[in-house]
Amino acid sequence: MEQQPIIIERTYNAPVEKVWKALTDKAQMKEWYFDIPDFKPEVGFEFEFIGKGKKGEEYLHKCKITELVPQKKLTHSWRYDGYEGNSFVTFELSAEGDKTHIKLTHTGLETFPPIEAFAKSNFVEGWTYIIGKGLKEFVEE
Repeated sequence: MEQQPIIIERTYNAPVEKVWKALTDKAQMKEWYFDIPDFKPEVGFEFEFIGKGKKGEEYLHKCKITELVPQKKLTHSWRYDGYEGNSFVTFELSAEGDKTHIKLTHTGLETFPPIEAFAKSNFVEGWTYIIGKGLKEFVEE
């Protein structure tokens, strides 16, 4: 049975251009997201980074940009080196006057192995923090 995707939406007191740059500039991403050694906002570009689980275990995330509409939409795959499964993360931006509405959608979590580190609740908690606090505070400062 396919799981429902994770969808998290917020509105930031920042223009779309500033939020888009935070999503696509590797120096800025390091400030609020993950330390991604190399990132280019181009369809087909592959990037990877280390993320940690709740117990401190490290996972190599392997990603590939699959869709890009500048200042509107960025989709990339999200999988783990050495594990089955592949998911997709989409960031969608829309201007609301001088503010930005962001919608994050993460699909395909059911393709990962049924281990604690890949539990949907962990992704919900992580994305809620990243979108609701990390990125929000970064673009609104």
